Amino acid sequence: MKNFTINFFQAIRNFVNQQFIAKRQTKSLIKLVLACVSLTSVAAEQAVYQLKTVITGIDVPWGMVQFDNGDFLVSEREGELYFVEMSKGKKTKVKGLPDISSSGQGGLLDLELHPDYRKNGWIYFSYSSSEGKGWGSNTAIMRARLKDHTLVDKELLYKALPNSVGGRHFGSRIEFDRAGYLYFSIGDRGDRDTNPQNISLDGGKIYRLHDDGRIPEDNPFVKNEKAKAAIFSYGHRNPQGMEMNPSTGVIWTHEHGPRGGDEVNIVEKGKNYGWPVVSFGINYSGSKFTELTEKKGMEQPVWYWVPSIAPSGMTFVTGDKYPQLSGHLLVGSLKFNYIVLCQLDGNKVTSQQILFEGVGRVRNVKQMPDGFIYIATENNKIVKVIPKKT
Repeated sequence: MKNFTINFFQAIRNFVNQQFIAKRQTKSLIKLVLACVSLTSVAAEQAVYQLKTVITGIDVPWGMVQFDNGDFLVSEREGELYFVEMSKGKKTKVKGLPDISSSGQGGLLDLELHPDYRKNGWIYFSYSSSEGKGWGSNTAIMRARLKDHTLVDKELLYKALPNSVGGRHFGSRIEFDRAGYLYFSIGDRGDRDTNPQNISLDGGKIYRLHDDGRIPEDNPFVKNEKAKAAIFSYGHRNPQGMEMNPSTGVIWTHEHGPRGGDEVNIVEKGKNYGWPVVSFGINYSGSKFTELTEKKGMEQPVWYWVPSIAPSGMTFVTGDKYPQLSGHLLVGSLKFNYIVLCQLDGNKVTSQQILFEGVGRVRNVKQMPDGFIYIATENNKIVKVIPKKT
């Protein structure tokens, strides 16, 4: 009965989404969408899972990785990196960070370990940097090794240019695929009419590099002298979620829309994802910036949200610790303070459920090497999702 109810209201939600996008006329439609979404909330998860706070005192924990011994490395957006000894509950600030321009949505952002970290020790991170041409800052990707709580062997792999004084849309998530390629996202930096559709400019793109920063010879625009050779796909707004689907090896992302139109996408080589030519959203003022929700030559999202949930962080759930969630996708919501379970059938999202309402503004959600799901929120905590014994 519960699944029937969820699917029934999801069908209503999808219908209302389409009507709202087609007409964009009344506030009552928005309220109806919100009501339908709230009815998909699964109150029963509190009886199945326990949320245990395991790390505190990090203001906006943006990126997080876990080492083999269970210890964590956590980035704080304001520009601090913490090594957390989980057995002792002790946080130590990591030294040796590059100069970080922390303003607006910028700062120290995502973290990722090299797939062969045990052998080479490489840690990858994204941040906003003022280096290079122009005033302000833009997104940079660096790798380094950790020694005695200090970053050493630092190598700048990519720096988006030009810098911008705008404080919006830096991206930025980092992920590796099975072949060892490094993917990362950079948002449109708030300049939607210039950056996303222009492959000669940084911003509004997904990028692909070798792990040492070299440009892969088979990148889609590598032979275009006017293009940024690191670009893998374009037409994105502000992707703050990126994860490899472990069942297919394909990279998935999600990105913020404006007022409506948050998207989940499967990233494909050389494809155009449409922003801002096509969108399921409108301006924050309520006015329209496009009449189009689809166009030939531009990709359609796997899933979208109207109204926006402000997605951040995503993870595919595997293994047997969470049988109700395994094989599906979790997405964090900054706006609504919950986790969205996107139920998958192959490469399709068939429905959604709302989990862990009230957990806080979710900045990141990841299933770590120990098999547990961790949720980082903007109210100074990281919580561990523990299945209750039945």
